[in-house]
Amino acid sequence: MKRIFLLIMAFVFASVFMAKADEGMWPPHLLTPQNLKEMQALGCKLTPEQIFSFNQSSIKDAIVQFGGGCTAEVVSAEGLLFTNHHCGYGQIQSHSTPEHDYLTDGFWAYSKEEELPNPGLTVSLLVQIEDVTEILLNGVTDEMTQEEREEKIEDNYEKYVEQAEENNENDHLIDVKAFYHGNQFMRFDYIVYKDVRLVGTPPSSIGKFGGDTDNWEWPRQTGDFSIFRVYTAPDGSPAEYAEDNIPLKPKHFLPVSIKGVEDGDFAMILGYPGSTDRYSASENIKNLITVYEPSIVECRSVKLKQYQKHMEADNEVNIKYASKQAGVSNYWKYCIGQIQQLKQNKVVERRQALEKEFDTWVKADKSRKEMYGTVLDDFKTAYDTLNRYTKAMIYHGEAGLRGSEALSLAVAFSIAAERVDDPAQQDKLQEMLPKLQARADNYFKNYDVDLDKDVSIAMLNLFYKEIPAEMRPEMMNEIGKRDKGDFTKFVNNAFKSSIFASQEKMNKWIEKPTSLKKDPFLQMGRSMMESRRILSEKVEPSYTLMAKANRLFMKGLMEMNRDASFYPDANFTMRLTYGSVEPYYPKDAVFYSYESTLKGVMEKEIPGDYEFDVPEKLKELYEKTDYGSYADKNGRMIVNFLTTNDITGGNSGSPVINGDGHLIGLAFDGNWEAMSGDIAFEKELQRTICVDARYVLFIIDKYANAQNLIEELKIVK
Repeated sequence: MKRIFLLIMAFVFASVFMAKADEGMWPPHLLTPQNLKEMQALGCKLTPEQIFSFNQSSIKDAIVQFGGGCTAEVVSAEGLLFTNHHCGYGQIQSHSTPEHDYLTDGFWAYSKEEELPNPGLTVSLLVQIEDVTEILLNGVTDEMTQEEREEKIEDNYEKYVEQAEENNENDHLIDVKAFYHGNQFMRFDYIVYKDVRLVGTPPSSIGKFGGDTDNWEWPRQTGDFSIFRVYTAPDGSPAEYAEDNIPLKPKHFLPVSIKGVEDGDFAMILGYPGSTDRYSASENIKNLITVYEPSIVECRSVKLKQYQKHMEADNEVNIKYASKQAGVSNYWKYCIGQIQQLKQNKVVERRQALEKEFDTWVKADKSRKEMYGTVLDDFKTAYDTLNRYTKAMIYHGEAGLRGSEALSLAVAFSIAAERVDDPAQQDKLQEMLPKLQARADNYFKNYDVDLDKDVSIAMLNLFYKEIPAEMRPEMMNEIGKRDKGDFTKFVNNAFKSSIFASQEKMNKWIEKPTSLKKDPFLQMGRSMMESRRILSEKVEPSYTLMAKANRLFMKGLMEMNRDASFYPDANFTMRLTYGSVEPYYPKDAVFYSYESTLKGVMEKEIPGDYEFDVPEKLKELYEKTDYGSYADKNGRMIVNFLTTNDITGGNSGSPVINGDGHLIGLAFDGNWEAMSGDIAFEKELQRTICVDARYVLFIIDKYANAQNLIEELKIVK
C-alpha cells in the first residue's frame, strides 16, 4: 500500500506548489514538502507527520465524523468532543421537554453521571486509507459505454467489498469513495463509536444567536458550539451504551489556546466537507440558477411559513419542530444565497470561458477529438432534457413525498403494507413490526397533527399549481380536478381516517395489522412513487450521459493543465485546508473586520425575539466585563473571527488550528458574498466564520460555571 501512496502523491501533487494557499480541500494523507513549504510561509510549525500519520499519534486522531454530516474534535484525554451547536441540535432537541427545555435554557453536566446518552448517534475515526482504483477499474476499457462501465465497476465493487468484509477482523466501517468524477477510487476504514453522550450546550440564544436572519452573514456573534463525550467498553473497544462503559482514551487530543488570533495568523482546518462541484459544466450551473434551486426555495418557503405559524403559537410545538425547522431553513437560505452569488460572481461566464479553452485544446489534436470531442455537446444534450423535468422531480420530493409527514411515514410503511395483503409474507411482516414500532414511537414524539395538516394542504396545493398535469401523480390529478386544485377536503378526510396521523391508530395497527389498501396517505404515496418512477426513467439516460461527460471533462482538464493542481471535490472524506485570519471588502467602500465581539451581541439584542434575545446572565457578565482570562489584549470578549479557509457543509464543527497544533476556534459557516463557493472558489471574497475558542471557554466557565469541564481541558496561552 505504501508503494501505491507514493504513486498517488507523485501524480496528484506534482504541482501542488502552484496552488493558492486558501483554495483547496486537500486529502491530508497526500501532504508533500511543497504543501508544507507553503504552510510554513503562512506560519505553520508542524511536520506532515504531526498533522497526519498512521504510524504515530497525530492531529488526525483527534478529528472525527460526527453523526451523519458534521465534524467534531477530541479536546481531552477523556474523550470530550467539541462540535457546533447546530450539529448537536437534534440531540439537544430530543432531550428537551417543556419541563426541561434545553433548547431555551441550555444543559450542563457537572459530573459524568449527568451526561445524557443519544441512541443512534455515532462518531467515526479514520484508521486506514487505500487506493483501490486498479481493483475497481479492472476490466474497464475506453470502448465501453457508460452503462457498461458503471456495471463493471459495480460488479468489481461488490466483489471487493465482500472480500474486504470477510477480512475485516476489527469490524471497521469500510467506505469506498469515487474521486475526480470516477477517475480514481479510495477506500477509507473507520472505527465507529456508538456511545456518545451530551455533556453541555449553551441556550439557543447563545448557540443559535441571530437565527435564520444572520445565517451565512457577517458580522456574526454566535456561540455555535456543543459538547459531547465518547464512551467505549472497558477494554477500549466501541460499544453500545452501557453503564459500565468508560470515557474514550484517545491517541491524540487538541490543546485549547487562549492566545487569540490576529490579522494574518495561520489557520488550518481538518474536517469532513460534504460536497462541492468545482469542476462542473456551465450547463449544470445554469440549471441550478434557473430551475433546481428556485424549486427548492419555492417549496421550503411555503413549508417554513406553516412551521412559523404553529411554532410561534405553541412552545411545545416549537420544541418538537426546532430541529426540523432548522434543517429546512438552512438549505432554503443556502439556495437563495447561492442563486444570487452565482449570478453576482459571474460563475457561468467564467466556466464558459474555461469550456471554450477546453474546446480549443481538444480540436487541436486528433486523438483528443476522439477522446473528448463530444463532451461539451453531451452536457448540452443531457441538460436539454434535465431542464424540462428538474422542477417536477424536486416537487415530488419537497412538496410530495417529504412535504407531508404523514405521507412520508406512509411511504416508509409501504413494504409492510404490501406484506399484510400477501399470506406468504406474514413471517417477514412479523419480523418488521418491532422496527416499525420503534420508528413510529420516534416519529410521534416530535409530531404535531395540526401543523402537519396545514403543511400537507399547503404543499399539495402548491404541487398541483406549479407542476403540469402530465408530470403529476395520477391520484393528484383526479383529486385536483374534482376539488378545483384545493386539497383541503382530501387532507382533512385523510387525517380523520389514516393510521399515519394518529399514534393510537398506528399502535393498534402494529399490534394487529390489517389491510391498508384504502388508507388515503398510502394511496397518495404510492401514486407519487409511481409518478416519480416514470419521471426517473425519462431522465435516467441524461444522468448517464452527464456522468460520462463529467468524467471525461475532469480527465481532460487535468491533461490540458498538467502544471495546475487539482484537488478532488469534497465527498465527506477527511480534508485539510490552510489559510490565514483575514478581513475582507464585501463591496465597494465597505470593510469587514476579521473579528466580532460581545458588544455586537448587545447591539443586536431584541428582547423577546427568538433570534436576537440575550440571556440576562450574559448581559450581566458583559456589564461587569467579567471575562476572566478569555478577554483579548484590549479587554474585549471576541466571539467570532474570519479565516480564508476553504470549507463547505460537513465542515461544521471542524477545529480551526493554529501553527502550533492548538485549537483556536470551531468553523461553523461561510459568508454570504461567497455562497457560490461550492461551485467556484472566490479568492477575494470567500471566508470561513469561526467561533473563537476563548468565547467557548468563557461560556463554559463564566456563564455555565462548569469548571469541571475547564479543568479537564489542556488550556495553553
